[in-house]
Amino acid sequence: MPFPIHLDFDRIAVARAGRLIIVIATCLMTFGSSIVAEERAPNILFIYLDDFGWRDTGYMGSDFYETPHLDKLAKGGMIFTDAYSCAANCAPARACLLSGQYTPRHEVYNVGTEPRGNTKYRKLKHIPGTATLNPKIKTWAHQLKKTGYKTATIGKWHLSDDPLPHGFDVNIGGTHSGSPPRGYYPPHPKAPRLKDASENEYLTDRLSEETIKFISANRENRWAVYLAHFAVHTPLDAKRELVKKYEARKPGKLHNHVTMATMIQSVDDGVGLIVTKLEELGLRDNTVILFSSDNGGYGPATDMAPLKGYKGTYYEGGIREPFFVNWPGRIKLGQKCDIPTTGVDLYPTICELADAKLPANQPIDGVSLVPLLLKGEQKGLANRAIFWHFPAYLQSYSVTSEQRDRLFRSRPCSIIRKGDWKLHHYFEDNGLELYNLREDISEANDLSTANSKKRDDLLRELEAWRKRTNAPVPSEMNPDYDEKADMAARAGTDRNRKNKDRKKE
Repeated sequence: MPFPIHLDFDRIAVARAGRLIIVIATCLMTFGSSIVAEERAPNILFIYLDDFGWRDTGYMGSDFYETPHLDKLAKGGMIFTDAYSCAANCAPARACLLSGQYTPRHEVYNVGTEPRGNTKYRKLKHIPGTATLNPKIKTWAHQLKKTGYKTATIGKWHLSDDPLPHGFDVNIGGTHSGSPPRGYYPPHPKAPRLKDASENEYLTDRLSEETIKFISANRENRWAVYLAHFAVHTPLDAKRELVKKYEARKPGKLHNHVTMATMIQSVDDGVGLIVTKLEELGLRDNTVILFSSDNGGYGPATDMAPLKGYKGTYYEGGIREPFFVNWPGRIKLGQKCDIPTTGVDLYPTICELADAKLPANQPIDGVSLVPLLLKGEQKGLANRAIFWHFPAYLQSYSVTSEQRDRLFRSRPCSIIRKGDWKLHHYFEDNGLELYNLREDISEANDLSTANSKKRDDLLRELEAWRKRTNAPVPSEMNPDYDEKADMAARAGTDRNRKNKDRKKE
C-alpha cells in the first residue's frame, strides 16, 4: 500500500515566504554593502600649490593675505601643523608625492640635472639624478584608475612631457615646464587645453574653471582631481583687479607683498567656486578635499616666521607646509594634529580613501593617514623617523640671512626628523646640526655638541636609512673648486662676486 502523501499548504507557503524574505534580505544586504562601499570610496580633490609658505593662509596666521574659503575648509576638518614636503624645491617634491617614495628611490633630486650655482664654490660633484619620473613607477593615479576612478591632472606637472602615461585620463595644462614663462595672463603656457584664452583671463582662474568643468562632466562617476596650481610660483604676476585693494591695506607685521596677496586670493576665490559647484551637484558630502604645497615660500616675497628658511633650504621654512584634510561627516571638524607627516604619506592615504590597492613589488615609503583622520589612531606615526636626501646644490638668491651660507640655499645634505628632534648632515664638511623643534622651532640653537648622544643616535639611523635606500652621497671633488674663494665669499669679503647662474626657481 502506497505511503499516504499529506501536503500542508500553509507550511509550504510559510517556507516559501521565508525563503523569499531571505533572498530579499540578502539582496538588500548586498545593495547596502555597495552603498557603504560607495561611501568608503569618495571623490578626491587634491589642491596642491607651488611655493606656498607655511603661514600664507589666514588659518595659519597670515596678517595680510586673505584665504576665507581655505580657512573654512581647514577648520572644518583636520589641520596638520607639522606637515612636510619631501623636498625643498618643486620637481623632487612632486616626484615623491606621486610615487610615494623618497628621493633615492625615484632619483629626481633637483629641478633638472645640471649643476646649480657658481662652480668655484661647489666643493663636490653633485649627483645629477634624473629629470623625469620613471613611467614604470605606478602612481596613486594608476591605482585609482584600476578601481574605476576618472582621474585628471590640472595645472603644473613638471615630471615629464606628458602626465597621461602616469595614470591620468585627462591633462589640462601639464607639461615639463615648472612655471608660466610669460606670466599668468595670456598667452598661457603651450600646454594641452589652455588655448582660446580671453585677453584678461588669469591662469589661476582658468585652472579652477577647468576643474569645475571636469567635476560637472563626471558627476556620475567617481573622480579624482589633482589640481596643481602654478600659483604662487614666479614670475610674480598680480591679478590686476585686486591690486588696488591690497595697496590700500595696512601692511602686516608678517606679510605685506601686494602681488603675492592678489595671487593667493585668486587661488582662494577659485576654491570657493569649486566648493559651491560640489554643493550644487550634491557631491560635497562624498568628496574629500586635501590641501598642501610643494615646498616652502619664495623668500623674497613671503615669510614663514618663526620658521627659519624658505624655498630651497632644508630648514623648517623650506620644507614645512600648510596641510589639511576635509571630509564632511567623516573627519571631525576643528581638529589640529602636531604629528609629523610627509609627502610620501599621501600615496597610501589616497589609495585607502579610494579603496584602491597599493602596487605590488613597488616600495611605498609613506604611512596612510586614514586611521588618524577617521579614528584618531596614531599607529605607525607617533615616533617614526622621516627623511630628506638632497645630493645637489641650489644657488642663492637675494635673501641670504636664513641660509647655512650666503652662496647656496642648500649644499648636498641629508636630514632626519624623529619626534621633536631634527638632524642636518651636510656632506661637504661632514657638518652636523641638531635641533629640538619642540623647544626651538626657529632652529636657532644647535645642540649637536651639547647633546652628542642624540646627535650620534640620529646620525646612525640616518646612515642606515641611506644604506637601505641606496642613497648616493657625493664624494668626488669638483676640479673647479676654489677653496679660498669659497671661504672668502662665505665670509662676505668677495666683493666682486657676480653670480651669473641662470635662476631656476
